[in-house]
Amino acid sequence: MKIIAVTAWFPSPKAPTVGTFVEKDVRVLARDHDVEVVHLIAPHLADRREADVDTIDHDGLVVHRIVMSPQRPDQILRARRLLEPLLAGADLVHTMAFPSLLPFARTRPTAPWVHTEHWSGLTTPATLPPAWRLALPVLRPLLRRPDVVTAVCEYLARPIRAERRDRSTVIVPCIVPAPAALTERSPGEGRPLELVGVGGLIDRKDPLLAVRCLAELGSRGHDVRLTWAGSGPLHDDALALAADLAVSDRLTLLGNVDTAGVSAALDAADLFFLPTKADNFCVSAAEALVHGRPVVVGATGGQGEYIDASVGELVDHQDAAAYADAIERVWRATDGLSAGDVAATLGDRFSPETVRRGYLDAYDLARAGRGA
Repeated sequence: MKIIAVTAWFPSPKAPTVGTFVEKDVRVLARDHDVEVVHLIAPHLADRREADVDTIDHDGLVVHRIVMSPQRPDQILRARRLLEPLLAGADLVHTMAFPSLLPFARTRPTAPWVHTEHWSGLTTPATLPPAWRLALPVLRPLLRRPDVVTAVCEYLARPIRAERRDRSTVIVPCIVPAPAALTERSPGEGRPLELVGVGGLIDRKDPLLAVRCLAELGSRGHDVRLTWAGSGPLHDDALALAADLAVSDRLTLLGNVDTAGVSAALDAADLFFLPTKADNFCVSAAEALVHGRPVVVGATGGQGEYIDASVGELVDHQDAAAYADAIERVWRATDGLSAGDVAATLGDRFSPETVRRGYLDAYDLARAGRGA
């Protein structure tokens, strides 16, 4: 089957870590089907704006890049026009993430249509910029248009089902591949407790609260270090706050790192810590668990659907002392567990094969519905 996957989130030379979860999905789909990607790339990430469609080989995947800003109606209309010949031979169209719906606002594809949603704006609109909050009531009905919508968790599926009513909405989780081998934690006397966080240095992930929690744990007499993988606009603020709280020597900001770098950071840590204000799935927490690391994360999101209480804790308010309490409790509770014990709490629920089967079922559903 020829599948055209349309997404606004996909790795590119200027942003190699954006949309890596979409790339994982596409590569799993390519096991069974002929898949080409249309990347609706943001203008500031595009290399050659003069080309209508820039087709490249992305490590064996055919990727067509079309410049499109979700805030520019003229670029959305242009993207729809440029999409038309690429969609002509498709047996199925698979859009991924909310901005990819915009070119189909007026005209649905003729082929069966599956949409995969990741956008946190649907579950926590308060975290959106004011303009997006105003536009959301107008944009949300776009979710009714695909034949089938998949959501990565029940938390995200609820607002989608409320919009789609009786139209098919199913759960297909994110792919969280297990490492080839687990690295055991190695706590011991005279060794600091190594915390790791993975995520953008943005307000929604609350890295400033992470720094305050680091200081709180230090004030309680704990020898703790925090390593954070990810970049963003709060980078300098986090360093300045660490200096003010005298914990600069305990904080390491790695910046953007690739998949191997994230794995290395998780393997070097004892416990994963992310005081996120809101997430739909929180891929990084699931990655930590498959690496055998206990977790302490914010409670708002779908992460509560897979974090077992024996290996993690959810904190429901943004307070440094509350997170410090949770870290102390989880560290004590998991002291005798191996990395394998922690990873076993997830099983294979996020394996590539599980996700592959979920998408194949969604495709069958879309094709049957369109046929009817």
